[in-house]
Amino acid sequence: MSSATDPHISVLLGPLLRAVAPVTGTWVDGTFGAGGYARGLLAEGADRVIGIDRDPMVFNMAQSWAAEHGDRLQLVQGTFSDLDQLAGDQVDGVVLDLGVSSMQLDQAERGFSFMRDGPLDMRMGGDGPSAADLLNTAPEQVIADVLYLYGEERASRRIAKAIVAARPLTRTGQLSDVIGNCLPRPKPGQSHPSTRAFQAIRIWVNDEFGQLVAGLAAAERALRPGGKLAVVSFHSLEDRIVKRFMQARSNSAGGGSRYAPEIAQDEPAFTLPFRRAIGPDDAELAVNPRSRSALLRVGIRTTAPAGRVDPEALGLPRLNERGA
Repeated sequence: MSSATDPHISVLLGPLLRAVAPVTGTWVDGTFGAGGYARGLLAEGADRVIGIDRDPMVFNMAQSWAAEHGDRLQLVQGTFSDLDQLAGDQVDGVVLDLGVSSMQLDQAERGFSFMRDGPLDMRMGGDGPSAADLLNTAPEQVIADVLYLYGEERASRRIAKAIVAARPLTRTGQLSDVIGNCLPRPKPGQSHPSTRAFQAIRIWVNDEFGQLVAGLAAAERALRPGGKLAVVSFHSLEDRIVKRFMQARSNSAGGGSRYAPEIAQDEPAFTLPFRRAIGPDDAELAVNPRSRSALLRVGIRTTAPAGRVDPEALGLPRLNERGA
């Protein structure tokens, strides 16, 4: 989903549309959000776009404009890890915009933001255990692993110990205070002390890394030969997974990677039209500072059969236990 300041601004939309041109046939927008990518694809010539999102609230927000596209836009609630099944037939393109959206951050009742006090929830789809459920029951070591592996938080052990001591936690404000008390006051220009921890817990609650690996595999199965996969990521660990997937599936990792040989195919399933990830230009950064960490990677499907995904080979962080 878009991480833009304005929920209607889709990060790297222009570069993405140029990278996948010409846009024809049926596309899947696997992270529909505010619909920015879907609308862009339709405007560029897609015959049909299937918009998938695990958050049912986004479809209510789309009612004001979705009808104008008629049968060209199909909205489906679900996770992009099942996009091949949800799409039905093979498709000409798949777009994934990873992470949490500004719409979700701005809704205090969703519990995603440390800037707005609300219930400690963080569930994108509203099902499964909430952040409060997990934090109030998980062993201290599991919480520490989550913070370190999913958020790269150096003070993970200290924060995990403080969380366990403060239980039960029910509000985002409580959690943010606990985290803040474990860390030094940030200097001007530094991110909020709770940034990494909240990010890690959100990823844990929604199994975002597991969903990403499954979603990449589903996209490979769904795309017909010549179909295009475009993925926008904001998190370094997400981008690492996407990069390794595309390298392995294109057999382009070279001799320097110890990961690709475990999942490389005799025939590459993708070709990579760009040697490097595409980032925002100065114009986009001026309009949307949040786009500074965004990276776009693109692959084009070959005729090779879809292969098996090894999450560990893609660098998926693994917890010793899931945690309840």
